[in-house]
Amino acid sequence: MSNRVEITARIQVPAPPERTWRAVVDWPAQGEWMLATRVHGGHGPGARVVARTGLWLVGFTDTMVITEWEPPRRCVVRHTGRVIRGGGVFEVVPAGTGSEFRWTEQLDLPFGAAGRWGWRLARPLAQRGMNLSLRRFARFVTAGAPR
Repeated sequence: MSNRVEITARIQVPAPPERTWRAVVDWPAQGEWMLATRVHGGHGPGARVVARTGLWLVGFTDTMVITEWEPPRRCVVRHTGRVIRGGGVFEVVPAGTGSEFRWTEQLDLPFGAAGRWGWRLARPLAQRGMNLSLRRFARFVTAGAPR
């Protein structure tokens, strides 16, 4: 049985794809919309990105390497950390007069059967967190970001 899981969220953004893309890959600004996360890193294939997610003393560091970079449409990363492993995809596609932002995570669960069991409990929370982050993202872009 595979320990790879996938979770996806998407949202319509009332901004052109280029503006939405700039907001998506503005790593330091992700803290404005991505729940409990601070991010920094580079751009382009091979660049490293580091995210710290957590509250107070509880959290983890998510290290990534960009494996695909297709502005203003697609960024794919490979998660290389001890906690988070697998792939992540940010996509921006035209949608009417605006754009749609799609966020997909393809994660390799740790701990075998225990990881699969734990994912059953964690998945609804992870999905809610992604959905809330994307609603915050749409507000962030609508409010004028990136500047």
